[in-house]
Amino acid sequence: MDPIPDLRALAQQPLFEPVAEWLRSFGGAAPPHVGVLNSALAALTAMPRATSGAAIRFVPPGGFDGGYEERVFARGEVETRAGNWHDFFNALAWLAYPRAKCVLNGRHHAALMAQRAAGRHERGAVRDAVTQFDECGLVVACADMALLDLLRGHEWKELFWQRRAQVARDMRFFVFGHASWDQLRAPFVGLTAKAVLLEVEPAWLAQQVEAIDGRLAELFSQAEAYARPRDFQPLPLLGIPGVVAENSEPSYYEDTRQFRAPRKKGPA
Repeated sequence: MDPIPDLRALAQQPLFEPVAEWLRSFGGAAPPHVGVLNSALAALTAMPRATSGAAIRFVPPGGFDGGYEERVFARGEVETRAGNWHDFFNALAWLAYPRAKCVLNGRHHAALMAQRAAGRHERGAVRDAVTQFDECGLVVACADMALLDLLRGHEWKELFWQRRAQVARDMRFFVFGHASWDQLRAPFVGLTAKAVLLEVEPAWLAQQVEAIDGRLAELFSQAEAYARPRDFQPLPLLGIPGVVAENSEPSYYEDTRQFRAPRKKGPA
């Protein structure tokens, strides 16, 4: 599929809802420079801060000897390359989910420091899990547990086609991962998110992104929560009703390149 042409057009797409306000505000056909992004950051109700206490700001690459996550933790500096869509969407994620992004960075940094103290050099499960959600994360808020059971069971056609009206009423999908937003500019078959599933009351579905940010920050502050990549629920993004025109036909959900059965569990 051809890339969506500009920021205001992106704002009209369903899965860009959490950052649509900024997309409309920035406009244009290319990502804005860091000065514009920092102005948007300063306009937030409270200035986001890293776990270390350093105020978050967007900066060009260079000028720091450590790694990306270490720089965010130590200085609050989020490296943002000029004209780079991936980095632009990462900046938007900081605007939309400042508390959760802070907690994830702190968790990543703590795992890194523990590994160094133990003399280990591998990334480890916690850092892999944090990175996967940061890049490709999605929150599914649902008020009907039967729908979540279908999702967990990979019953994609029943969920997204046969229960389409119920999904529209009782489920909401909030993209968190900046790589997912970048890829959704030109969606492709097999585009999959790593989902956190939230069981909520029906009235809670009216909540906005700020509430999701708080729930995620609380959840990821728990040391054992989503400590391994496999703890996330895979979800084919293009199957969500309305994301692409093609999924308005039931046969769309018979494409096993996207809609796969769950993996069989090995012996205990």
